[in-house]
Amino acid sequence: MSEQIVSKTFKLYAKLQTSGKVLRENAKIFYQDDQVRSLLTEFAGEVDCGLVSDHDYLYMIPLTTKSSYHMSNDRIKRDYFPSRALNMDIYLMYVAIIVVIGEFYDSYQRTKPTRDFITISDWIRSLDERIQLLKRFDQAELEAKEDLYEYHWSDIIKNWDAMDTVKEGIRRHTARTVSRLSFVKIVANFMMAQGLLKEVGEGEYTLTEKSMAITENYYMDYEYNRGVLEFIYDFEGEDD
Repeated sequence: MSEQIVSKTFKLYAKLQTSGKVLRENAKIFYQDDQVRSLLTEFAGEVDCGLVSDHDYLYMIPLTTKSSYHMSNDRIKRDYFPSRALNMDIYLMYVAIIVVIGEFYDSYQRTKPTRDFITISDWIRSLDERIQLLKRFDQAELEAKEDLYEYHWSDIIKNWDAMDTVKEGIRRHTARTVSRLSFVKIVANFMMAQGLLKEVGEGEYTLTEKSMAITENYYMDYEYNRGVLEFIYDFEGEDD
């Protein structure tokens, strides 16, 4: 491999390091040269990142929590949640994201979206359905699932149930407490800020090309989702 190829690849990598994305028109060499594409993929892999693209951009995205480009829980809480937010709010947010994407992809059985948009009420309803199904497991089973999938399912259930009695517009004693509607709006705002969701009407959302590219390349891959998607969307197949 020539020094020129290495130099061009590293310059493109440096741009991705800075903002996480590069305009496709400025990354033509990535699509035109197999050596550049292979080397850039290797560079990204060294920092636990992957490369995806849509019509406008080439993105470098973190694939694991070990990546230096992964957004920490503390930063998410500081930038998107009310004061006194806890890690269990982040766990619930991850599930809310999985659920809303699953609603577009017919429970992850298809490679292309099967709907144009989702209302926030349908998102809340679907999230509630998934969490109610979690309650079919007893505590010992949930703890086993937590060890297997590295998700704090018990905390997720408790957090969601605690929001059940909170009504919009009513001040609570706990500053961090929000209603289910407020919580899902927080998740929507986070996803929109990350370029993963777009509001197409009042309380109506659709996936972006970026989120579809990430979903089709990584979310449906067992290696990256650790079977969490199958677990969340296959309760109906479980025996009591």
